[in-house]
Amino acid sequence: MEACNRGAREAGAVSVGLNVELPFEQGVNSYVDIAIEFHYFFVRKTMFVKYAQAFVIFPGGFGTLDELFESLTLIQTGKVLHFPVVLFDHDYWAPLLDWIRGRLLADGMISPEDLELLTVMDDHAEAVQVLVEGYKRRRAEGLAQPEKADTK
Repeated sequence: MEACNRGAREAGAVSVGLNVELPFEQGVNSYVDIAIEFHYFFVRKTMFVKYAQAFVIFPGGFGTLDELFESLTLIQTGKVLHFPVVLFDHDYWAPLLDWIRGRLLADGMISPEDLELLTVMDDHAEAVQVLVEGYKRRRAEGLAQPEKADTK
């Protein structure tokens, strides 16, 4: 998350870090302006997704996959506003996407529309464009403010 916080700081935006207390992980990075600590993962994830405007997901481990699938489930079920979810690095994500298509979609566990919740790319400028277009779409629909999301 340091890259996101650094980018926010360098762009002149407020950088917020949502950290979970772990015995073996690093603390809050030096680019965070506002640090919020959580004891439980589920509380952190709730806050992380509730105010999200977009997710750009880079290669990672179980925590990355957890947050990816949590966000997709909440968007799919309408519990949060639909925001762009971009997977960055096609080669890294290709095996997982092949499995999703070949297993989940083929077995009827997800619908073809669910695949449209994801965008996969390798170009930074294209990723930014997806985020901008997603924001413009939500704004045109009157949904750009996260507090209008269903919080029930």
